[in-house]
Amino acid sequence: MNLKVKIGRLQLNNPLMVASGTFGYAEEFNDFMDLRQLGAIVTKTITLNPRQGNPPPRTCETPAGMLNSIGLENPGLEKFIQEKLPFLKKTAVPIIVSIASEGGNEEFVTLARQLDKVKEVSAIELNISCPNVKVHSQKFIVHSKKLRTRLISQDPKSTYALVKAVRRVTGKTLITKLSPNVTDIAEIALAAQSGGSDAVSLINTLTAMSIDIESRKPRLGNVTGGLSGPAIRPVAVRMVWEVHQKIKIPIIGMGGISDSLSALEFFLAGASAIAVGTANFINPRTTLEIIDGIKKYLIKNKISSMKTLIGSLQI
Repeated sequence: MNLKVKIGRLQLNNPLMVASGTFGYAEEFNDFMDLRQLGAIVTKTITLNPRQGNPPPRTCETPAGMLNSIGLENPGLEKFIQEKLPFLKKTAVPIIVSIASEGGNEEFVTLARQLDKVKEVSAIELNISCPNVKVHSQKFIVHSKKLRTRLISQDPKSTYALVKAVRRVTGKTLITKLSPNVTDIAEIALAAQSGGSDAVSLINTLTAMSIDIESRKPRLGNVTGGLSGPAIRPVAVRMVWEVHQKIKIPIIGMGGISDSLSALEFFLAGASAIAVGTANFINPRTTLEIIDGIKKYLIKNKISSMKTLIGSLQI
C-alpha cells in the first residue's frame, strides 16, 4: 500500500497534515503522539515582527464547530527560527511554514526570501485568507462606486501579483491558502496557479459571529471571527471539488475533518492531501486515527495507491 503523495517538489510519506494555527509549533502535542507519523506539519502563521493578536475573548463554541479570532499572535520570524524551529527539526517530517504580512506584498517577499535560506523549512504557505486581522498587509482597496476593503485572496489579480512576487525569491514548494469568503474560489485558485504556486490549500475559516443575548454584545472581542469545525465541511468539500476541476496543481483540503470518513470525502473530491485543524483540540490523536482509517479503507476496497483514490468521485 502506497500512501505517498507529492505536493510540488515536496514528497510526503502520507497525505495527513496538521493545519496552521491548531497545532502550535508541534511541541505542544509531543506528549500525545508520535509526530514522526505525520505527513507534514504546518506551523502557526508567522509574521516578520511579533504580534500580540486580538483582544479577548478569542474563541467561543458554536453548534458543530467553533469561532476563533486569535489575530495571528506569534513571536515573529527571528524568534521562530531561534526558538521554535529547533524542535520542529527533530520531528524529521516536512515543515511547512505559514506566513502572513503586516506591510503588504513586500513583507511576504521578505519572509519568503529569508525562509528560503533555512534548510529545515520544506515549504512555505501563504496565508492570504485569514479573516481575523485588521492590517494593511492582509487587505487591499478595490475601487468602484464605493470603496470596499477585501482580503487579498478575494481578488484574482492581487492573488496573482502576490504569488508571482514571492515565487521570484524562493525555490521552495509554495502553497497558497484560499478564502471561502468568495463567489468563485476556482477563479482565485487559477490566479494562484498562474502566479507560480505549487499547490493551493482550502478552505480557511468562514467569517462569522455569535452574540450573547443577555449582554447584547458579541461573544468575540474582535466582534467577528472564523468559523471552523464539522459545520463547514460540506462547504469545504464542494469548494475542493470545484477547484479540482479547474486547476492542475495539487490541492490540500481542509475544513471540518474529524475522522477518516470525512477525510475520504476530500480525497474523492480531488484533494491530494488534507490538513486536520479544529479536531486537534478535541482529540490530539485525531490525525493518526485518520491515517489508520484510510489504510483500512484502501485495503477493504483493494486500492493500492492514494493516486487511484484522489479525484475519483463518480457523478
